[in-house]
Amino acid sequence: MVKLVDTDIKTREVTTWSGLHLLNFSESSCSQKTRIALNLKKIKWTSHSINLGLQENYSPWFLGINPRGLVPVLVHDGEVHIESNDILHYLDDTFTARQLIPKEQRAYIDKYLLIEDNLHMDLRTLSMRFLVPKVLAKKSSKKIATYQENNGTISGEKDPHKQVEIKFWKRFEKEGISDKQVIASFERFRTVYNTLNTSLESSLYLSGDQPTLMDIAWFIYTDRLSAAGYPFSELHPRIFKWYMHLKSRKDFSKEVESNILIKLVSKALNFTQRLRKRTFADIIRPQIN
Repeated sequence: MVKLVDTDIKTREVTTWSGLHLLNFSESSCSQKTRIALNLKKIKWTSHSINLGLQENYSPWFLGINPRGLVPVLVHDGEVHIESNDILHYLDDTFTARQLIPKEQRAYIDKYLLIEDNLHMDLRTLSMRFLVPKVLAKKSSKKIATYQENNGTISGEKDPHKQVEIKFWKRFEKEGISDKQVIASFERFRTVYNTLNTSLESSLYLSGDQPTLMDIAWFIYTDRLSAAGYPFSELHPRIFKWYMHLKSRKDFSKEVESNILIKLVSKALNFTQRLRKRTFADIIRPQIN
């Protein structure tokens, strides 16, 4: 569980906030996941938008709340929690009405939440290649420098995770996302989705007859990958049916609805890729066949 100790919090104003506050971004997959959980649990909360497109997550103000520069961040009565799956565990343990991690399923759900977390960079890889033009996705060198120079701590210690972020964005600016990276990420997702597809033979949801945190997490990934062009209906038909069922629910769908500008940008990118025959489907087709 990642909860900042008091000395980690440099933006001191948040320590005076009462109630439940979520610093989040509309298009962030981890933010979407957390908002859906809050919807299902019917918890009252206050939203604070951190625009990742404008790189507000690298501002000194935000880095004083989360030195990792990532959203979402939960502030509950002045205590700061980071990392989305830890936040969701905290919410489920603290607000016990409508449990999203039933005790009898906790080990199974936690296993697939860990798998989901380990695939986060793969999701980013495919998003940056097929959903966001590189010119808009790359980070300002000045902002990266601010991020790199920030000496914030996690639990009083220097955080090694920051170097993972810096390495990704510097490599992305220099090289973009290669076909080889796309294929590797696709294969990792396909392996997991094959297993999840089988699990839906005997149940409506991924871990039983009611949606749990496992369904929320994988719904978000499936929605993002669908937008990128992953062929769910062809490769994992039960997953596709499960996804469409959840997408029909307003408490899920409203949190993944992109604004019109982002939709237009993604459509324009996809059109260009189709002209060049460099869509997701074009690149992975040899792997499927």
